[in-house]
Amino acid sequence: MAEFSKCSCLKPTKWLKGKVIGSGSFGSVHLAMDKATGGFFVLKSTESEAGFKCLENEVEILENLDSPHIVKFIGKDLSFEANGKRKLSLFLEFMTGGSLADVAEKFGGSLDEEVICLYTKGILKGLKYLHENGIVHCDLKCKNILLGTSGEIKLADLGCAKRIKDHKVKGITKSLSKSIGGTPLWMAPEILRNEELDFAADIWSLGCTIIEMATGKTPWGGDICTNPLAAVLKIACSNEMPQFPSHFSDVGLDFLAKCLERDSKKRWKVEQLLDHPFVSKGNSVKIKNFKVASTPASVLDGGIFSEMDFSDDQLSSDEDESTSENALRDHGFWISTRGGKMDLESSESWINVRN
Repeated sequence: MAEFSKCSCLKPTKWLKGKVIGSGSFGSVHLAMDKATGGFFVLKSTESEAGFKCLENEVEILENLDSPHIVKFIGKDLSFEANGKRKLSLFLEFMTGGSLADVAEKFGGSLDEEVICLYTKGILKGLKYLHENGIVHCDLKCKNILLGTSGEIKLADLGCAKRIKDHKVKGITKSLSKSIGGTPLWMAPEILRNEELDFAADIWSLGCTIIEMATGKTPWGGDICTNPLAAVLKIACSNEMPQFPSHFSDVGLDFLAKCLERDSKKRWKVEQLLDHPFVSKGNSVKIKNFKVASTPASVLDGGIFSEMDFSDDQLSSDEDESTSENALRDHGFWISTRGGKMDLESSESWINVRN
């Protein structure tokens, strides 16, 4: 298991806060300048209690990490307002290329498979480091993967991350909090079913992220968001899979099949995926006698669990949303939203999954 080491970056003592470059329910993200060096960094801050807990978790995770594949934590600042309210700010490395979502948008909405191969390898290296240190990212998607000017990939936004193994004692699993955060359309089925969290959850999210890079769309398509509760049931309890990119090579489709395996125990691990031809040799290399796994369609391949019989008609209207919510609870789910409406495409306004 990899050893933890503190980041050697120096926290800015004098700095200027610039324009907002991002925001969410947790707070805001500003570009900032270190007055001592003239260099840029990112200032992530919050004043809300929910955002405070999220950033506290991100600090606890990041301050013990040091990897070229994870965004660097520079420091933190805790202050108190006049009314006694706490304000937490994080100082983070500034990645000039922005997120992969930004990159895809600037280059026509989606990325070429050759580029996706390169970026996927960088993502896997970041996941390998996290998993070696007993950490599950829990919210892997294009918005949370950053790009440098030379093409280097770094994982970011670890506010939902969970440490499931004690890094001091190899193999000792820590007890998890009851609440697991993330973005529903990228979350693994077993997580939405509130089963045990494992590293395999990040592999499923990686598959969804590759689909996002290849299509420029959410991994389950836009129509699924019209009834969020039905969408959760579909992802968690059906045999359906996200639509694979039709233009992908056989090697790329096989890689996706290894990631998007509904049985988490059969899902490939990071080390296996790093040896897959999709990332180890690149898409330009033709693999002789390469056996392709069957590609899932966008319709149900084998129905849904026998104990849960929900037809499209039953879950298609707003009138049935309460029925869907009751069905979720009857089968061990507890879904709560922040700010009212569930947003399947954002981890900032959604999700707690509990027994």
